[in-house]
Order: sequence, then structure tokens, then C-alpha cells
Amino acid sequence: MALGSCFLSLFANAQQLEILIDEALTNNPEIQKFELQYKRASEKVNEVNTIPNTEFGVGYFVSEPETRTGAQRFKVSAKQMLPWFGTITSRENYVSSLANAKYEDIVIAKRKLMASVSQSYYNLYANKAKQEVLTENIKLLETYETLALTSVEVGKASAVDVLRLQMRQNEMQQLKDVLQQQFLAEQTNFNNLLNRGNDVTVNVVDSLMIPSEDFDITFEKLVLHPELLKFDKLYQSIEQSELLNQKESSPMIGFGLDYINVAERPNMDFSDNGKDIVMPMVSVSIPIFNKKYKSQTKQNDLQQQEITAQKQERLNALETLLDKAINERISARISYATQAKNLKQAKDAEDILIKSYETGTIDFNDVLDIQELQLKFQMNQIESVKTYYVQSTIINYLIK
Repeated sequence: MALGSCFLSLFANAQQLEILIDEALTNNPEIQKFELQYKRASEKVNEVNTIPNTEFGVGYFVSEPETRTGAQRFKVSAKQMLPWFGTITSRENYVSSLANAKYEDIVIAKRKLMASVSQSYYNLYANKAKQEVLTENIKLLETYETLALTSVEVGKASAVDVLRLQMRQNEMQQLKDVLQQQFLAEQTNFNNLLNRGNDVTVNVVDSLMIPSEDFDITFEKLVLHPELLKFDKLYQSIEQSELLNQKESSPMIGFGLDYINVAERPNMDFSDNGKDIVMPMVSVSIPIFNKKYKSQTKQNDLQQQEITAQKQERLNALETLLDKAINERISARISYATQAKNLKQAKDAEDILIKSYETGTIDFNDVLDIQELQLKFQMNQIESVKTYYVQSTIINYLIK
């Protein structure tokens, strides 16, 4: 029955946390920021899908030159330069590759947000659980205080024992009040992650247990982490940048048309009198001094080397983070088991003290010592549970 309750508790926790994470992913302004940046980067594809401006020109001959067919009065010209074949496609591919790299920022931000929401949730759980433990211990000390008062009446204890118990209660109440303020601060942080009012009450699960078995961890999945995939996409964007650089170092072809208006020659009659001039033109723009493009090629090569080094550096950091999280989670499991043993022994000692009271030999100094140890073990056990789930959150961020 207890095992079934444990599974139900874990399922309820996972379900409740998943709902809160979905709300954060929907409302968090940082995610919205990255999504807008991705849309803006994607829209740039339309921006680069253009050709150079068409050039128009109009000229008027102040001194009209005479030709055989008549005087030239004005000139109208139009010219259109066209990039080399495939240049526009290369531009689109380059901008698309930048947008693909920007998309990984969304994936990374979502993973980080999920981890932040989960960790904040577990901090709230630990805080609430510690407050409950303090409440229980305060009630226990009140019971001991009643015993001490009775013992004072029959001369088996002194008023100092009562005062010690009361001072210990005051200390615990202070700890509980401090935890309450810390809970409110963490609750504000949690609500901000969900982009909602700071005063919204966060309800956390009543109890958490460390599962009997850990989920499988596959280090091979680490290489598929979006932080590393972003470097791959940045590397690909540099490849596209170099292809575009090669295209832009190619000649540009221009097509144009000149129209010259010619006036008729007076008092003359021949077939081409006043015939306007129409002159199609073809031009080529050749980057003879192409040092700029050679330099860009060298820069692209150096940038690819830099990205490769950055990726390896980040992979090493993520591997270290994953290994640390795994070891700390194992340590949390060990600590939890140790605290459970200590708590059982502290409870046995408490039972012995209660039985001693029946024979009139209770020592209230021992009571305070046992109670302090018991509180310490309970707090450590809660901290172990929190550490286990926080480290599991980090592992999920890295390999899920």
C-alpha cells in the first residue's frame, strides 16, 4: 500500500509539474523573444531575394548635336544589372542557414526554462517540507514542556529545564518564520518564470520520495544537445557564406536600352528624316581587384576553425556537468538512506526517554539533544530529496 502511494505521489508530482512547465513555455517572454528573433531571421529570405535596382536616366541636350537625320533633343536610358547565375539562391541559402541556427536558440531557451521551473518547484517543495518538520518538532517540544512542568511540580525537574525547552521552541519558530519569507521570495521567482502575478499561490506536492531505480543515462545523447547542434548549424552557415562569396566574386551582367529623340530636319525630305535612335546595350561588371573576396574566404576558414574549437569546449563543459550531476544524484541517494537510518535510531532513543519518564528518571538535556539530532536528520533528508530531483533536472536538460 505504501509503495502504491509512493507511485501515485510521483505521478501526481510529474503531472502537476508538467502543467506548470507548459504554462511557462506558453507565457514566458524570453521564449517569445527568441521566437520573434527566429521569425525575423526567416523573413530576411524575402529581403535577399532581390536583384539590384533598375537604373533610369534622362538627359536633355542643351546644345543639340546635328546628325544626318536631324538634331538630337533628349536621351532616355534604362539599365538593369543581374548577379551571376545562382547568386540569389546562394543568398537565400545563407540567410536560411542563419535562421536555422537561430532556431536552436529557441530549443535551448525552452530546455533552460523547463530546468529553471523544475528547480524552483523543488526548492519550494523543500522549503514547505522543512516548515512542516519544524511545526511537528515545535509540537513535540510542547509535549515535552508539559512533561517538564509536571516533573517540576513533583520535584523531579527544575524550572531551568522548562525554560530550555521554551527557548528551543522559540528558535524553531524563528527558523520557520525565516523559511516562510524565503518561500515567498522563491514563489515570486517561480511566478515570474511563468510570467504571472507575483502573489499567485504555488501549490506543491505534499511529499516526494527518491525512486528505487534511476532512469537510464546515455552519454551518446549528449552530442545531440541543442547547444552543440547550434555550432553545427553555425558551421553550415559559414559554408553557405563561402558559397555566396564565390558567387559574388563572379561577374555581373547588365542589360540596358538607350533612346534618343531626333528632330526632323526642316525643308528636307528623305526616308530617315527625324528617325529616333534606339540602342540596346549589354554590359559586364568584372571584379578585377578581388582582394576583398580572397580575404572573406580566409575569414570564413578561420571562423569555421573557431566554431569547431568552441563546440569541443562546450562539449567538454557539458560532459563535466553531466558527470557531476550523476555523482551528486548518487550522493543524494546515499545521504537519504543514511538519514533514514539515523532517524530510526533517533526515534528509538526518543522512545527510551519517554519510557524513562515513567520511572521518573527523564533527563531533559538528553531530550533536547535527541530532538536537535532528529531535526537535523529530517532537514538533511529533505535536502537529499531536493538535491536528487534538482540533479535529475540537470541530467534531463543535458540528455533528454
